[in-house]
Amino acid sequence: MKRIVILGGGESGVGAAVLAKKQGFDVFLSDMSEIKTQYKEILVKNEIQWEEKQHTEDLILNANEVIKSPGIPDKAPLIKTLNAQNTPIISEIEFAGRFTKAKMICITGSNGKTTTTMLIYHILKNAGLNVGLAGNVGQSLAYQVATENFDYYVVELSSFQLDGMNEFKADVAILLNITPDHLDRYDYNFQNYIDSKFRITQNQTEADAFIFWENDPVIKAELSKRKIESTIYPFAIERNEKTKAFIEKDELIIQTLKNLIIMPATELSLKGLHNTYNSMAAGLAASIVEVKKDSIRQSLQDFQGVEHRLEYVATVRNVKYINDSKATNVNSCWYALQSMQTPVVLILGGTDKGNDYSEIENLVLEKVKTLIFMGLDNSALHKFFDGKCKNIIDVDSMESAVNESYKSASAGDTVLLSPCCASFDLFKNYEDRGKQFKACVRNL
Repeated sequence: MKRIVILGGGESGVGAAVLAKKQGFDVFLSDMSEIKTQYKEILVKNEIQWEEKQHTEDLILNANEVIKSPGIPDKAPLIKTLNAQNTPIISEIEFAGRFTKAKMICITGSNGKTTTTMLIYHILKNAGLNVGLAGNVGQSLAYQVATENFDYYVVELSSFQLDGMNEFKADVAILLNITPDHLDRYDYNFQNYIDSKFRITQNQTEADAFIFWENDPVIKAELSKRKIESTIYPFAIERNEKTKAFIEKDELIIQTLKNLIIMPATELSLKGLHNTYNSMAAGLAASIVEVKKDSIRQSLQDFQGVEHRLEYVATVRNVKYINDSKATNVNSCWYALQSMQTPVVLILGGTDKGNDYSEIENLVLEKVKTLIFMGLDNSALHKFFDGKCKNIIDVDSMESAVNESYKSASAGDTVLLSPCCASFDLFKNYEDRGKQFKACVRNL
């Protein structure tokens, strides 16, 4: 009997374990940390062997195949040992793809993934399609393949998940943009990260679709070097002869083989240029799977947005508070600042991933009156921003960040939490950071 070992006991690992068990494999799950109670219960109920707070090599190195959590880097000693003995290591998504015939709509990019994924899911669900939401959002794909019977999946994919995918194929692949991120995991070589993102097009044929932002300089340069087999659907604000979604005379136009959607751009529920791109990508994907145009138009008008992504929290003394905790890289913060129409008090900081802040320098000079650095080590931020902003304040908790921003802001300003950094120095994750921000704002 084939032995499958799963490393990581979170959402994706436990989902993979349940599916592997259902398919009749000999399954063992191992996690270096403590496994959450809800996941232990699933493992016990499904009679899956597991361990926590350790990796017992004798039980792992005898695997025929290993399914690795996206959070575990290739540099981890155990992964190096497995690679040295040529044990295949795959991602949960790759594994799940083997056991379903459902159509896969897959989304990647450095920014906008979650919003676009949720928007496509919203459109398909509203249109009455039998659809699941998976990947970085929703339940794990493997768990759903084991327990549900969906016809479509909308899957948000990080570069880490794509790295562990070989045979998997996206029926509709969406690449929103590529900017430097997670370079600590890619030997600080941007090309490695680009190659990783382009894996979303692997195994595609001309019967499949590839949707991308045609004015992204990195994507543009990369496409000139590659042969893409699938049918391409570029989107941009201004059209050229190949553009399939664009703006003309303030109208959003989406063209596919069987669909033409025209609607006033002002009617899109998501505001800001970056959200126009997200809406274009989502509208194209829905058109390709033949959702009726009236249904697409309606969903683009009534979508509510994503928590922790440019989320309006409250107005206190005529100062707006915006939660953009999901901005864990510099480019996300650039989008947030670009959409601000007022003077900004900006809260930055956390675990620096080798960030290059020059991307937001001009926007900070133009729009930001106070910078609040919230982290255990703000030296990289000081090194870049000292002398570029009159007021810089250091804090080491969310409560003091919100209190200081309250003192610094004047009527008509916006307080923006858009940290550019990972959250692990002071918070469990970006959700925890965003929730604490909202709670502190509501206590003002």
